[in-house]
Amino acid sequence: MEFERTAIPDVVICKPKVFGDHRGYFMESFRADRLEAFLGYKVNFCQDNESSSAYGVLRGLHYQLPPYPQSKLVRVLEGKVIDVAVDMRKGSPTFGKSVAVALSAENKQQLFIPRGFAHGFVVLSETARFFYKCDNYYAPEVDSGVAFNDPELGIDWKLEADQLLLSDKDTKQPAFAEATYFDYNQNLYDL
Repeated sequence: MEFERTAIPDVVICKPKVFGDHRGYFMESFRADRLEAFLGYKVNFCQDNESSSAYGVLRGLHYQLPPYPQSKLVRVLEGKVIDVAVDMRKGSPTFGKSVAVALSAENKQQLFIPRGFAHGFVVLSETARFFYKCDNYYAPEVDSGVAFNDPELGIDWKLEADQLLLSDKDTKQPAFAEATYFDYNQNLYDL
């Protein structure tokens, strides 16, 4: 597996080596030792989640606050999405910046989103099956979010507003200026 830092260096694209022939393909989709060696710290994934969504579904931007922040390792098993990570760590050199990466069943790439980031995706194919690992359990009492369409964030979701399908929750997230932030100087992996 190869790793590539994005414009926000803490967000990492994971590119598996795919071995294919007339029978199909084989790949290692996750190796803790290699990911942790690249990151320089341990990530103990404990929960897997999967969703299925139709074209235009936008899920996000979500994150969990301390004491249960989450890192995520996300990938697409079927279809194509634009996956977005937003730095919510006040004091960070990339605070308020975002990274958008196309993930698909075809490219088999994954995105590692560390603690301290909001995360979301939009489906660009007829349907998409989205899978992700989390390093903390879902904790609704610290569930948080930020508005996907906040002009301050300036995220290009690749679809027009009238093409997007959102949950009620995602239409009511606060603007970035009103969101709850992480402290960049706090080690979120000691929690």
